Parts: sequence; C-alpha cells; structure tokens
Amino acid sequence: MPADHSFLTNVHSSVIDELQTTYLNDPGSLDPSWKEFFDNLFKYEQQLGSADGAATLTIASPDAGTQQIQKEISVRLLIYAYRSRAHYRAWTNPIRPRKDRKAHIDLEYFGLEESDFDRTFLAGKAIGMEGATLRQIVDRLRQVYTNHIGYEYNHIKSPEQRQWVRQRSEALANGHAFDSTQQRRFLQKLTEAVKLEFFFDKRYPGKKRFSLQGGEAVIPGLDILINTSAQNGTREVIIGMAHRGRLNVLANIMGKPYELLIEEMNGRFRDEEEWGNGDVKYHKGYLNNITTPEGHSVMMKLMPNPSHLEAVNALVLGYARARMDAHYATQDGSDSVLPILIHGDAALAGQGVGYEIAQMAGLPGYQVGGCIHVVINNQIGFTTDFEEGRTSDYCTALAQITNSPVFHVNGDDIEAVAYVMKLAAEYRLAFHNDVYVDIVCYRQKGHNEGDEPTV
Repeated sequence: MPADHSFLTNVHSSVIDELQTTYLNDPGSLDPSWKEFFDNLFKYEQQLGSADGAATLTIASPDAGTQQIQKEISVRLLIYAYRSRAHYRAWTNPIRPRKDRKAHIDLEYFGLEESDFDRTFLAGKAIGMEGATLRQIVDRLRQVYTNHIGYEYNHIKSPEQRQWVRQRSEALANGHAFDSTQQRRFLQKLTEAVKLEFFFDKRYPGKKRFSLQGGEAVIPGLDILINTSAQNGTREVIIGMAHRGRLNVLANIMGKPYELLIEEMNGRFRDEEEWGNGDVKYHKGYLNNITTPEGHSVMMKLMPNPSHLEAVNALVLGYARARMDAHYATQDGSDSVLPILIHGDAALAGQGVGYEIAQMAGLPGYQVGGCIHVVINNQIGFTTDFEEGRTSDYCTALAQITNSPVFHVNGDDIEAVAYVMKLAAEYRLAFHNDVYVDIVCYRQKGHNEGDEPTV
C-alpha cells in the first residue's frame, strides 16, 4: 500500500481513534452513520468471541477477528472516500478524458485487494447493502459517484444537508425515474434549442449571436428547474446571465416570439417591447408570464446585462430581495421568488463580483432564500484553456464560501442534467441556501460566429 498519498496512512489512526473515543464516551454526538457503524462492529467482534466483550478495537492485532474488523473499517473509509472525492473521477466531461485530480479511491489506498472482492462486509450497510460483497459495494459506489454526475458536498458543515444530498445521490443508483411524459418534454425542449441554433446558422452565417451550440442541455435543464419550483410555490423567476446562449433562453425559456428574434437578427428593433433597449440583441432582457405544463403561472424576468459578464449578479439578487419584501412579505417569500444566475465557467472563476455576492449571501439584509447558480461550462474562456485560467480544481470553488453543494454533470446526458436541476430546486426549497449546477459541455463554434474555432 503506498504511503505517500494513502488515505489510510494520512487519517486512519487519528480519525478512527477519535471516532472510537467519541463513540465510547458520547455516542449520540457522532454522525448517525458512524454510530451505526461502530454499533455493528462491536456486535460483530462479540459474535467472533472477543475475550472479555469489552468495547475496544485493537486494530493492529493479528487475530483473525480484528483483521476482519480492520477490513470493515477500510471498507467504511472507502465508502467515505467515494462520497468525498469520487467527483474528481466522475465521467462529467463529454469531449475528453478528465485531468487526474488524485481522487485516491482505489482499493490499494485502503489496504484492500482484489482477493477481498468476494468477501462480505457489514460496512456495506452504510449504502444500504449490509452483508454485500466488496465487489457489489464497489460496483454500487462507481455507479453512483463516478458516472455522469459528480457530487461535491462533503465540505458542507450541516450534517442534515450532507445527509440530504447523500440520500438522493445514492438513490439515483436505481435510475433517474423520469416517466415517458417527462422524457418527451426533455426531447421537445432539446429539439427547440438545437433547431433554433441550426436555423440561425443557416439563415445568418457568421452573424454574431454567441450560440449555445454544445451546451443545449441547458434549455431542458432550466425548464425542469422552473417547473419543479413552480410546483412548490414559486411565482416569479428572475434570471441573470451573460450573452452565451441568451437568444436561446429568450426564445425557449422566456417565451419571446421567434418573429421578434428574427427581426432583431435583421437589424430591426421594437424598443417599446424590450427591456434594456438601445443595446445589442444578446444583451437585452425580457419579461413574460408563462404557464408550466402542470398549469402554474410564473412571471419570468430576464435581466438585461452588458458585456461585463457577471455584472448582473448583484442586480438580480437585489431585485429578488425587493420583490420578496414588497410583494411577498411573509415567511414563504423566498419560496415565491426564485433567483437564477447563469454563469460562464471562466467568468465565474475570474470576476470578483461572484465572490462578493457569495460573501453577502448569508447576511440578513441580503438573503434571498438561496440562489441557484447554473454554469455553462464550455471549458474555455474566450481563448483561454481552463488549466490556464484558474488555480482551483473547479470554477465553482466559491461554493465552499456558502456551504453549497455542487452538482457537476455531463452536458451530453440530458436526463442527468434534468435530474440535478430538479435536485437543485428541491435543495433550495428545503434549506434556502445557494446551490451550484456545473454543466460540463463544450463550445461548438468560436468565441462568436465570426471566429474560426480552430484558432
């Protein structure tokens, strides 16, 4: 077992000793999953015929019983490591292998070997698989945590919130559970997104519009995000975004008529019908009242935004708070109004206003009951590769400021995108805290349609 980066070498003795001491002195203060784990281990040790039945673990003992207990602890740590770090290995990038971020979730880091694959372990109970073989446990962990969704949540301080995300992520091992009606809705919204870009490509070749091509999954994702929120009492949605994909959002989320978009592509503007007139078409805002498939009426507002990509962030949150105070002056005001900020990956990491709004998010005068942050992560900022544009592993690193979960998702898997968007809406409604959805996709064309993309 390698000693330099081993999870066990680094934390085994201190973590297990501390947890065991806490269990013996005050078991109620432990995380419920760890308490249950030690309960089962001590019962198991007694079943093996411990000499005095005392509640103690001698990890270094050569006795066969304690060797099994050592393996049990290793499997439990393996499960914890998957929950904490497997997002580094999740298949979230649709266009190239992921950079090795040293997830350290291989068996060798836990003193486990392939020869252990067919042994059964009580530790599997932590993921609902008590008595399962190591092979079954690992298969389940891989299915949940290294598939098309990367769950990043163990930085959250609240055990309740961590458990909420963990339960829903691990339930996904049984599938997304979308019925045929929902799947047809995804197909409809995806088709609308793709066909609009295709039309603009053919009708207006080379005309600047900052297309959504490569990230069209954002449209069905936003659709289910808004519909889920509306089913739970949201009556206003306030969106802020930069120019990437704005025309598609205007048409297929905001309900702006296609004829108005076509007129603007032809250089004709009806300023009396615009919000933010006097600016280019991909900076304009729009207001509209839509009806969701379930029959809920929602007032939609897309804020105008200039080329300073994240400039609109504080405006959206301030406007949302004002609407809550002025029109929903009740305890459920935060549920009635939903702020959504749509970021580019490079802008979110590189522009300071993102950190400013994160630092203010929990202050009483600025709270909005949680904002849902959606990242159109096309892995490049203008012409800068992500590896040259930031120090952090993810563009969503500022989520740790607000103890917010991050759902990294492969933009080519529409149902996975829909699932995490629905999850984001439900998390926000449950805890009134920020949540981030990092849709990893790509930019099919250049920075704009006048560019040659290979440059």
